[in-house]
Amino acid sequence: MTRFAAFSLALTAAALLSACVFAPPITTQTDSATVTKMSEQALATCGAGNVKEVNAKSFTCK
Repeated sequence: MTRFAAFSLALTAAALLSACVFAPPITTQTDSATVTKMSEQALATCGAGNVKEVNAKSFTCK
């Protein structure tokens, strides 16, 4: 009985440690409306001619 308990414990531990983890895919496609909105925010914050870079998630000023 001890061998059966040890085997079942080892099998359970292996099953728990080898669980599959699902992560949603990362999308790299940018939405032009989002970039336009971020561009407007960058102009309002940095001022005309002072925007260095704009992407869909952030912007940087000069």
